[in-house]
Amino acid sequence: MTELTAKKCKPCEGIGKTLTREEAQKLLPQTSGWQIDGTGKKISRAFVMKNFLAAVDFMAKIARVAEADDHHPDLHLVRYRNLTVELTTHALDGLSENDFIVAAKINALPAELKG
Repeated sequence: MTELTAKKCKPCEGIGKTLTREEAQKLLPQTSGWQIDGTGKKISRAFVMKNFLAAVDFMAKIARVAEADDHHPDLHLVRYRNLTVELTTHALDGLSENDFIVAAKINALPAELKG
């Protein structure tokens, strides 16, 4: 468990400003496998799941984490097993600590990956 998984997301409307690229880079090591995009406004991680059912099951697990923290990722499932998860704080049009909290919690979920 990382420090981030022990935290709860804050309401987006009251958290102030987005993280700077430097602040985001400092949180990134706690979210293994995630990357900051070129704009610095979102983080993402790609998963190659064992099969379609494993992908859908993992998406349901992600949905429960997202609902519990009221911070929701974009989920992209293509070619039946390739899942990309993207996080951004829509209310701020950029990254907040909430994105890294949910990413860390997603990393802690059991997943049936290919291979």
